[in-house]
Amino acid sequence: MDIRDFTLNFFSLAGRKAIVTGGNTGLGQAFSLALAKAGADVFVPSVMHDDGSTAPLVSAAGGRYEFLHIDITAPGAAERVIDSCIERLGAVDILVNSAGICPMAEVLEFGRPQWDATVAVNLTAAFELSYQAAQRMIPQRSGKIINIGSLFSFLGGRWSSAYAATKHGLAGFTKAYCDELAMHNIQVNGIAPGYYATAITQKTRGDPVTNQRVLDHIPAARWGEPVDLMGALVFLASRASNYVNGHLLVVDGGYLVR
Repeated sequence: MDIRDFTLNFFSLAGRKAIVTGGNTGLGQAFSLALAKAGADVFVPSVMHDDGSTAPLVSAAGGRYEFLHIDITAPGAAERVIDSCIERLGAVDILVNSAGICPMAEVLEFGRPQWDATVAVNLTAAFELSYQAAQRMIPQRSGKIINIGSLFSFLGGRWSSAYAATKHGLAGFTKAYCDELAMHNIQVNGIAPGYYATAITQKTRGDPVTNQRVLDHIPAARWGEPVDLMGALVFLASRASNYVNGHLLVVDGGYLVR
């Protein structure tokens, strides 16, 4: 392809059908809106009941919004999610594995119940959904799978061993599936957010000592906002990233350089 063929339409998602797990809350909601603003229709499976706030955002952006209340860790759930997306929207072009949990406890209180629940949501469900999506993407010779990692894809994590383990695992899974699916014109990448001003970090931000400790480690000297991730997601979901594969894109304000 000649460089003169490049246009900003390479970033358009017009006509694309996207699944965003947990896409009705937190960062997932920002991902759903980003995709809709780029032209995609959005299908959201979530164990959290829909509060009605995401649909009008997606509609105002010109996209179609579909919701499925489901536990993505349940047997057969992944196949049901993919089939439901195809039934309602007609296809699945983009899968964003965004749903995640992070139970926290001191090391001697962190046992198998916390471990198993975290692995089921953060890693096994992402695998099962990607496996089911790949079965539809391979025949159409196109697709984007985007796994949402974390800084803890690279670091340890006090009080959250299962979270760190699953985010490391998700990084490895991203690379492995890239190796399997690139030949079918399917790109598998990840995003590793840093410290973001969301409900999950409210306690840390509300304490002057812990808040400053985080800020001192970020060259940008501020917490990330959900909007800071939206462009990265659209890029990885679009034609503009067709030769980006097996990559974990860190969006952390420079946290990892210190």
